[in-house]
Parts: sequence; C-alpha cells; structure tokens
Amino acid sequence: MKTLKLTLKKKWFDMIASGVKKEEYRKEGQWIVSRLYERVAFAKRPYDAVEFTNGYGADRPFVRVEFLGFEYGGGKPEWGGAPDVYIIKLGKVLERRNCE
Repeated sequence: MKTLKLTLKKKWFDMIASGVKKEEYRKEGQWIVSRLYERVAFAKRPYDAVEFTNGYGADRPFVRVEFLGFEYGGGKPEWGGAPDVYIIKLGKVLERRNCE
C-alpha cells in the first residue's frame, strides 16, 4: 500500500480520526510538492492511503485514512483551509491507534 505520511495538530487530527474532516490542507511548498508529484513529468503520485500522526514517539496517536486524490484551490475555513492550498481528499478511516 502506497502511503502519504503527515503530522497534524491535535484539533485537526481528532476531526480526521472521528471522520468529520474529509480534507487536509497544505500550503504550497517544495516539501509537499515533492510528496504529491513524481519528479519525472510532474505526474501525480498514486497513493492508497494517508497516515496521520499527532506528536512524536512510539505511542503517538495514529490514523490511516483512504486517499481520494488532491487538487489545488481554496479550503474550507472551518477546517483550517485558506485560499491557494493543496486539498488532500480523504475517504473512510481504515485504522486508528492510541486515539482517545
């Protein structure tokens, strides 16, 4: 399974882990572009899932969510979105560990 790995603040992590938040937003930058696109031909990477963690350490909260693709545009303000961000589309929660 090809997986995109991201770290989140607790508020956004909890919303995704509960299935409420269905999009994650990332400002345009070299790091996220390198994760979303292949170097050759600037093609989109074929991910199956997104793994989110909150914090660091072996027992940190973890959730794996179905990856439904991404686009560039404006995110929902109530979910932390802003204009001109990468919008990572999320599906069903596949796995949770160490969540409240």
